[in-house]
Amino acid sequence: MRTLAPLGDTSAPLARRDPVAKLAAMMVLTIALLAAVDPVTPAAALAAELALVPLFGVRYRALLRRSGTLLVSVAGIAVTQLLFGTSDSGPVLLDAGPLVVTAGVATTALGLALRIVAVALPGLVVVATTDPTDLADSLTQHLRVPARFAIGALAAFRLVPLLAAEWELLTLARRARGVDAGGNPVAYVRLVVSTAFALLVGAIRRGTRLATAMDARGFDSHVPRSVARPRRFTAADAAMIAGAVGIAAAAIGTSVATGAFRPLM
Repeated sequence: MRTLAPLGDTSAPLARRDPVAKLAAMMVLTIALLAAVDPVTPAAALAAELALVPLFGVRYRALLRRSGTLLVSVAGIAVTQLLFGTSDSGPVLLDAGPLVVTAGVATTALGLALRIVAVALPGLVVVATTDPTDLADSLTQHLRVPARFAIGALAAFRLVPLLAAEWELLTLARRARGVDAGGNPVAYVRLVVSTAFALLVGAIRRGTRLATAMDARGFDSHVPRSVARPRRFTAADAAMIAGAVGIAAAAIGTSVATGAFRPLM
């Protein structure tokens, strides 16, 4: 639920750009970052992304709070790569009995961690600075996405906060009935699984009712629909995509110039 809440000023220069332009820029960066496995490419791209964050109206402190779960996950992935990586290239950095960390393993772990953050950061900022209604309008007008799919996705997006609220209600209701895991981790896992199943059942029922209501309002009639909020794809939107291409090219160029570039294939 917090991930979908606005992070900052939605009237900031880049936050005002068309949602399709934001998605296209994000995809350009993602493709470039997935094409290389060295740490220099994602590091250069991440530096550029962080420099552009204020132009989205986002404060670094708010972004850090929002990214807490992501950073913890990335740290876990990096540590796992260090412990179980199989690359034996380069000098040995750490030799502690069964734990041997080479420069190759450390480079791979660093590159993987930076790449995950560099790929996830644009998506986090784009989602948190884009109104779901604007996104649906942009998809139907610029990409000609079927209205049934776009409006259905919009409705699902709007219902996400309700799932968080329903999870809290289910937890409080079970606690009121005396169903509590206490300090038992096994009981806690079982309680979480059962609560998640109850939430899934409720979500399926709500989705079925929503689909029926949408069909009753003619969303499946295949009749051309009018546009209530016309949107224009401006030169500034195209410039945003071009800027993403420039950042991707600069990141890969920096990696190639330093001799660290390692293509995925």
